[in-house]
Amino acid sequence: MITISIDGQEVQARPGWTVLETARHHGFYIPTLCYHEAVSPSGVCRMCLVQLGEGPQAKLVASCMYPVAEGMKIFTDTDRVRNVRRWILEMLVSECPASTEIRDMAARYNVTGTRFEIENPDEQCMLCGLCTRVCTEVVGLAAISTVSRGVHKKVGTPFLRPTEVCVECGCCVTICPTNAMQARIDSVRGVS
Repeated sequence: MITISIDGQEVQARPGWTVLETARHHGFYIPTLCYHEAVSPSGVCRMCLVQLGEGPQAKLVASCMYPVAEGMKIFTDTDRVRNVRRWILEMLVSECPASTEIRDMAARYNVTGTRFEIENPDEQCMLCGLCTRVCTEVVGLAAISTVSRGVHKKVGTPFLRPTEVCVECGCCVTICPTNAMQARIDSVRGVS
C-alpha cells in the first residue's frame, strides 16, 4: 500500500490508483465531468484538478490521470484550485451554455456569467469524449467519434452521416454528463 495525504489526512492507496480513485475511495469530494469508472480517463474537462504539494513548488494536476506516489500531499479545495475551477466553468458556460448541468455546477462555484464569447447559445456538448469512449471501449463499436479539428470539432458519425453500426444501446446517452447526446442520438441513427 502507498501512503499519501489528502487535505491533511493520511490515507492508503493501492499501487496503480490515481489521485481521484484514492480520494473517492476515502470519501473526499473532487468534482468531475469527463470522468467515468467504466472508461479510461482522458483529463479533458480539468474539473478534477487538485493541488499537489505546498508552497511555491506546488502544482495543479488532473486527479483522474495522476498516479499516486508514496508521500504525496494532495489538497482538493485550496483557493488556487477553486479559482481555476471557476475559470474552467466560465469557459464551459461559454462553450455549452444550454447545459443545465454545467450551469448548475457553475452556480455552486458562484459563476453566474462568462467573459468568453458564446458562439452557439443552444450548445450542450462540452466535447468531453465520454460518449465516444464508451462506444469504443465498452460497447466495442466506435459508431461515433470526434470529427473535424480545432473549433470545428464535434461528436458525430464518420462523414457526419447516419450509421448502421449503432446498435441503439443508449450507453452514449446514459454516460453524457450534459445530456447533449440525447439530442444527437437520432442523427447518429438516421432518424429524422
